[in-house]
Amino acid sequence: MRIVIATGNKDKVREMNELLEGTDFEAVSMKEAGISCDIIEDADSFRGNALIKATEVAKYTDDYVLADDSGLCIDALDGAPGIYSARFCGEDSTYEQKFKKIFEMLKDVPEEERTAHFTCAIAVVKPDKTSFTVEETFEGVLHETPCGENGFGYDPIFYVPEYGMTSAQMSPELKNSMSHRGKALRKAVELILKSC
Repeated sequence: MRIVIATGNKDKVREMNELLEGTDFEAVSMKEAGISCDIIEDADSFRGNALIKATEVAKYTDDYVLADDSGLCIDALDGAPGIYSARFCGEDSTYEQKFKKIFEMLKDVPEEERTAHFTCAIAVVKPDKTSFTVEETFEGVLHETPCGENGFGYDPIFYVPEYGMTSAQMSPELKNSMSHRGKALRKAVELILKSC
């Protein structure tokens, strides 16, 4: 069975297919499913944005549709950048620019207080057009020097103390076992399988 992922991000589709291994589901992007639509994410929460995306894409298919919205929430910055993580510093800014801006904002915050978490909300619209959402987090601290080649986005500065590495230094298997997206997707897949 097919799950259409409401994204054009190949990394997300690949990551989700790794997590779907061993199930009857295959993740495909909107583009691969032949769907093109404008989605305006204007909710004030991760769950709200994920549901907007899934609901819009579901208008064009009778497959399961899955959408996620995730971001980095920094405790010392009252949860920023949060839902604006991808657009932080402007639509076209690089992650290097985002990292620089974050550490400028944290310059007076001691290293041990630079705690943060990733949040991932996943919305699923089923073929009967009913929906559900799940949300999970991944705790860590911010590391000023980016490290690691795996992962994407904020992974190189997201340090996980109990493993002594950033999430970009983790193997895909280790990261998927504990990440916000891995946990949320496993929960979503479990609920999808129960509903089949």
